Amino acid sequence: MYGKDEVKKTKEAFWTAYGQYMRVIPFEDAEKQSWINYKTGVKHLFFRMEADHQSARIAIELDHPDSGIRALMYAQLEQYRNVLHAELAEDWNWLPDTQNEYGKEFAVVQTSIRANIMEKADWPTLISFFKPRMIALDSFWSSAKYAFEIFK
Repeated sequence: MYGKDEVKKTKEAFWTAYGQYMRVIPFEDAEKQSWINYKTGVKHLFFRMEADHQSARIAIELDHPDSGIRALMYAQLEQYRNVLHAELAEDWNWLPDTQNEYGKEFAVVQTSIRANIMEKADWPTLISFFKPRMIALDSFWSSAKYAFEIFK
């Protein structure tokens, strides 16, 4: 279907284009930041964007190796569920216990769409999917991050 090098180059081209497109969007806080590799400042708490030949997803992932601490982080995030929902203006899937393909356990709040990063015709759809949600996550995080300082 797609060669490994082709996939790598296409994904790299997409994320470069996305980064250039988002470069002009200011962050909620004046801190220097990256839209592609957003730093929450909290270890084991990530904003993730992923895309492949079938789908794209955006997520808040909690991957602390201690399941008890991960559960506390998730519970803290749940306390901000209404704030997050207000910023996003949509419901996301809340999964307190899940595993990746390698068996690593994590908690996640996410949403996804069907799109193909390998098709340049889908890139506007992908950008339109990621852009408003990352801006909303940034806005959400500017007020919610203080509640997670205990986990730093």
